[in-house]
Amino acid sequence: MNPTTLILGLGNILMTDEAVGAEVIRRLEAETDPAAPLRFIDGGTLSFTLAAPIGDCPRLIVVDAAAMGDAPGSVRVFEGEAMDRQLRAHAKSVHEVSLSDLMDMARLTDTLPARRALVGIEPEFIGWGERLTPAVEAAVPLAIANIRALLTGWDAASVSAG
Repeated sequence: MNPTTLILGLGNILMTDEAVGAEVIRRLEAETDPAAPLRFIDGGTLSFTLAAPIGDCPRLIVVDAAAMGDAPGSVRVFEGEAMDRQLRAHAKSVHEVSLSDLMDMARLTDTLPARRALVGIEPEFIGWGERLTPAVEAAVPLAIANIRALLTGWDAASVSAG
């Protein structure tokens, strides 16, 4: 079965809480049935090479550390237009390319996933280190639960629309 949903974890695994996106997808993939129509990618610190996998799936969930002004470890889901607004508001990136740039490329090539969401986790500390802070570590199961809820909701909407 071809994957219908790309779950993309972002971040630098050597920078404490910046690694939360990679950690969430690693754990989620480990507990997910391999036959599920999901594709998991550790997107690292972003690259233009991610444009193709993003355009190949009609549904996209991005997991990343996101400075939202909340308490460390807070999890928020930005879906559809709310994701687009969040990315535009925080378009600055120290990476080769920003997630906002990748979404703009998808728009220009008419490959923007119809269903898309950003699962943001508020970091406590971003600096050299190979472990998440306790607050962000504690948020990983909540982020996974939010991803599962998105998938369930999207699946239900597809069934009722079909």
